[in-house]
Amino acid sequence: MLFLAASVMEKLRHLPRKDVVNLGLIILVLIVAVIVIKRAAKMNKLVLGIVILVTVMVVGFTWVYERNEPKFLTPVINQIAPFFPQRPTYRD
Repeated sequence: MLFLAASVMEKLRHLPRKDVVNLGLIILVLIVAVIVIKRAAKMNKLVLGIVILVTVMVVGFTWVYERNEPKFLTPVINQIAPFFPQRPTYRD
């Protein structure tokens, strides 16, 4: 069993620093999300609903205006985009 631990440590040493930082950030985001969800559970439901609605609207309008949505949401945004303003494109 000791040789398994040594091989795992060797593999971890060869991981790129970028991947380790990304993993640390993911863990940090999950911890913060759990804390925020626990605090939100104690909040007034109407206020929580309004905050969630405003957040979703801001993110959605930004995606439509900037067209920087995630790839899997592109078909949905393509259906919604004609009804909202989009960033102007300039020709040289």
